[in-house]
Amino acid sequence: MTRFAAPIAEQIWDMKYRLKEADGTPLDASVEETWSRVAKSLASVEKKPAQWEKKFYSALEDFKYLPAGRITAGAGTDRSVTLFNCFVMGTIPDTMGGIFDNLKEAALTMQQGGGIGYDFSTIRPKGAIVKGVAADASGPLSFMDVWDAMCRTIMSAGSRRGAMMATMRCDHPDVEDFITAKSDAARLRMFNMSVLVTDPFMEAVKADKPWDLVWDGEVAKTVQARELWDQIMQSTYDYAEPGVIFIDRINTMNNLNYCESIAATNPCGEQPLPPYGACLLGSVNLARLVENPFEANAEIDDVALTDLVATAVRMMDNVVDASNFPLEAQAQEAAAKRRIGLGVTGLADALLMTGLRYGSEEAARQTEHWMKQIARAAYLASVDLAKEKGAFPLFDAEQYLASGNMLQMDDDVREAIREHGIRNALLTSVAPTGTISLYAGNVSSGIEPVFAYAYTRKVLQKDGTRTEEEVVDYAVNLWREKFGDTELPDYFVNAQTLPALDHVRMQAAAQKWVDSSISKTINVPEDIDFQSFKDVYMEAWDSGCKGCTTYRPNDVTGSVLSVEPEKDAPAEMVADQNAGDVIYMTEPLDRPGELTGQTYKLKWPDSEHAIYITVNDILHQGQHRPFEVFINSKNMEHFAWTVALTRMISAVFRRGGDVSFVVEELKAVFDPRGGAWMNGKYVPSILAAIGGVIEKHMVATGFLEGEGMGLKSDPQADVVTMKPKGKACTSCGSYELRMVEGCMTCADCGYSKCG
Repeated sequence: MTRFAAPIAEQIWDMKYRLKEADGTPLDASVEETWSRVAKSLASVEKKPAQWEKKFYSALEDFKYLPAGRITAGAGTDRSVTLFNCFVMGTIPDTMGGIFDNLKEAALTMQQGGGIGYDFSTIRPKGAIVKGVAADASGPLSFMDVWDAMCRTIMSAGSRRGAMMATMRCDHPDVEDFITAKSDAARLRMFNMSVLVTDPFMEAVKADKPWDLVWDGEVAKTVQARELWDQIMQSTYDYAEPGVIFIDRINTMNNLNYCESIAATNPCGEQPLPPYGACLLGSVNLARLVENPFEANAEIDDVALTDLVATAVRMMDNVVDASNFPLEAQAQEAAAKRRIGLGVTGLADALLMTGLRYGSEEAARQTEHWMKQIARAAYLASVDLAKEKGAFPLFDAEQYLASGNMLQMDDDVREAIREHGIRNALLTSVAPTGTISLYAGNVSSGIEPVFAYAYTRKVLQKDGTRTEEEVVDYAVNLWREKFGDTELPDYFVNAQTLPALDHVRMQAAAQKWVDSSISKTINVPEDIDFQSFKDVYMEAWDSGCKGCTTYRPNDVTGSVLSVEPEKDAPAEMVADQNAGDVIYMTEPLDRPGELTGQTYKLKWPDSEHAIYITVNDILHQGQHRPFEVFINSKNMEHFAWTVALTRMISAVFRRGGDVSFVVEELKAVFDPRGGAWMNGKYVPSILAAIGGVIEKHMVATGFLEGEGMGLKSDPQADVVTMKPKGKACTSCGSYELRMVEGCMTCADCGYSKCG
C-alpha cells in the first residue's frame, strides 16, 4: 500500500478525493483503489478498456500524473458532477432578459462544481439610455453584484463555493469603476477580476497618448492611456486586483483564432476560453520524475517524460467523452474542439533537485526545455489519437497551422498535423495545483517557487484540541533524507525572497510552450516602491506573457504569513513560520455578572413588528469587543431563526479571534424574494440589515474603523497580541491562507476558491 509522503497528503485524499457513501463510509479503501477507480472510468470509452486501464493506472501510480481534483473525485462515481474544472459562459446580451438567463446558466454550472468566467464588457455603461423604458442603465458593475450574491448561495460540488472571473475591456466607459470596485473590502468577494488589455492600448501607454472609452461606436470619454494604466497599477498595488490579461496576444496565439474569439478566462486565468468554452485540467508531476536528485547527474529522462505525457493526453481526451456537462452548449463546444489543459506541478522542486536556483537564467532555460518537451510530446500524442479516432471536428489544417502559436512549433510536428490532423485543438495549460500538490506530498505548486520550505500546521482533533505537525516541502524532505538536517544550499530560494523580475522570467520561459495560459502569482514585498511594481507588469508585457497577477500584502486582502517567533515566546503567542494563527480559545471567555451594551430597533419594511438587537461588549485587554448578541421580535415567524442566530453569533464572539467576518457574511446574504430600501440604501435581506446593525455597533465602540471593514485596532490582537494575519479560511477557519497561482489557498486544509 502506498505510503503518503506526509499526513496532510493522506488527509487531503480522505477529505477531497476518496469516494465515500453519503453517510461518510469510505468506498475507496486506499489511494490505490482511487487510482483504480479513475483509471477504469477513463478507460471505459476505449475499444480495449483492460489494456488502457493498466496503462492509465501506471501513470497515476506514485502521483506521477495528477488529474485535476474534479476528475479524481468524480470519475467512476454515480455523482451528477462535471469532470471539467472551468468554463467561460455565453456572451451576455445587453438586455434584462438575456442578463438573467445568463445568471441562471451560471448558477447551474456552479451547482455541478464548475468555476466560471464572464466578460461584462457587453453590458451598456452606467447612465446609458435604456430604450423603451425611459430609464438610465445601472451599468455592468450593478449586475456583477447580483452574480456575486448568487455565487454566495450556491454550494458547488465537492463542498466548496463557486469561483468566478470577471473581465472588462480597457476601452469600456465603466472600466475606471471596474478597476477600483474591490477597494471596498466587502464587495465582489466571489470574483477574481481582470482588465482585458489590448495591443493598441499598450502602445498608447508607452507613447503616452490619449485613449478613448467607447460604447456602441461613440466615444463616451477620452483619457490618457498612461493615466488609465496607472489606475490599474495603483489598484492592484493597493488591493491585489484587478489582474491584467493581454487579450490581443491571447487571440493571436490561439490555435483556433480562425473559428473563435476569446474575451474571458476561467477564474484563475490559465484558460482563456470562447463563449461556453470548457476545459479539463491535469498536471505532470516533475518532482516525481527527477532521477538521482541532488547529484551531479540529476535529470528528468526525456523518454519517460514523453511516455507519461502521451498517456496523460489520452486520459484527458477520454474525459471529454466521459464527463457530464451542466449545459448542452458546453457539451457541444467541448466536443467540437476537444480542448484539454495539460500542465505541470513540482517545477520548483525539480529545479532544486537538479541544482538550479529558481528564477536564474539557467533555471529559465531548463524550464523552457522541459515545457517544450511536454508540448512536443502532447502534440504528437494528439496526432496519434487523430489517426486512430479522428481529428477534432472543426480542424482546418491550413488555418490551424497559421496561428501564432503553431508558427513556432517544430517542422516535424507541423507536418504531422498537416498530414494526419490533430485530436485536441489546444493541449497545454498551467493551472493552480494547490490542493493536488499537497495530495502529492507537498510538491511545489504549478510553476511557482516553493512558498515555504516547512511550516507547522495545527490540526483540529475530534476532541476539540489541536495538535501540531510539520509540513515539509517535497524537495526539502528528500534533502533531509539524503543529507540529514544540514544547511540547505544557497540555491534554495522561496517566494518570500525571490526578486519580482525573476518570477516574470520564469513565467515567460514557460509561456513560450504553453498553448493557453499560466496561472501564476508574482509575490512582491509590501515595501516595494510603486515604480518597481509597475515595472513588473511592463516586463511581463515585453517578455511575451499573456497576463500578469501580483500579490502585495495589503489591508484589504491581508498580509502574507509571518516568520517564526523566538522559541521562548509565551505559549499563547506562538505562531511559527507560515502558521499565521489567530489562537482561538479552547474555552470561551467567562461571562461577567454584568456587561455593557446597546439595544437597536430595526424596522424591516415588510414586517409588522420591529426587531430589537442587543449587542453586549466585554472589556478585554483594554478594548471593548463584542461578546454576545440577543435578537427579539413579537413576530413569531422569526422566532426559530433569530434564536439560532443569537446562539451562533454569541458562540463565535465568545471564542475570540477575528470576529469581524460575521458582519461581512451577514451583509452578503441575499434574499431571493427581494430586499428593501432603508435610509436611501438597498439592503438585500433582513440578515444583511442585522449585519449592518452589528457593524454600526462595532464602529461605535471602536472595534471597527469607519463604515466598512477596515480595522481601527486589530481584533485578533485582543487574543494573541500579534500582528494581523489576514483573513481566515472559510473551510477550516485557520489563518493559513496564501496567494498561490492567482488563488487564495489554505495550507491547512487545501481549500482553494479556484481548484
